[in-house]
Amino acid sequence: METSVVLIRHMLVTALLLGVFAVLGTGMVALTHHNTEERIEQNERDYLQRTLNTLIPPSEYDNVLYEDTITVESRELLGSKKPVVIYRARKNGKPVAAILTPVAPDGYSGNIKLLVAIRHNGEIMGVRVVSHLETPGLGDGIDIAKSDWIKSFNGHSLDNPDELGWRVEKDGGIFDQFTGATISPRAVVKAVYNSLKYYQQHRDEIFGLPEQPQKEPSHGAA
Repeated sequence: METSVVLIRHMLVTALLLGVFAVLGTGMVALTHHNTEERIEQNERDYLQRTLNTLIPPSEYDNVLYEDTITVESRELLGSKKPVVIYRARKNGKPVAAILTPVAPDGYSGNIKLLVAIRHNGEIMGVRVVSHLETPGLGDGIDIAKSDWIKSFNGHSLDNPDELGWRVEKDGGIFDQFTGATISPRAVVKAVYNSLKYYQQHRDEIFGLPEQPQKEPSHGAA
């Protein structure tokens, strides 16, 4: 009988200790998550800001790009059935440029997400690929980490070249394609051209709408 009481007491103490450790462990995990979540979000904002600054030099605007945003929808021209973000650059309150976040849905291996910076007058300031699944050594030449091909859009506009010129050379246009990989550059050229068309049709609306700050940095969705 005495042995049973001791055993039960031991089991209760063990259970109590396990419960205390479980509560403490859960609390530590929650605290760690809370502390690191803010740091992660800040790192994402910093990375986004650096990426945006590669397209629009900080000297050309004085607002906070990742806060001055709107979301728009146009599956036909922006390649996504979900809303995508547009970042707006201003200086002294006047429009400078917009960075669209279109999706090229017809990449060789899936969606290609882009940033397309367009000056207020409709001229491209720069284009960057945010994410892709294109074949390494072939289609991944669209990534600036692999080649300078993406810079070939700089300075062009909807009318420079004309519509026929907004194709890869294989299709009669002015943009290079990669040896053995035409699909990837073709998809990007089409997405950039469509972004210019969207911008031309909605420029006043883009800069006229009130800002809709993003809770988390976003580059468009498929």
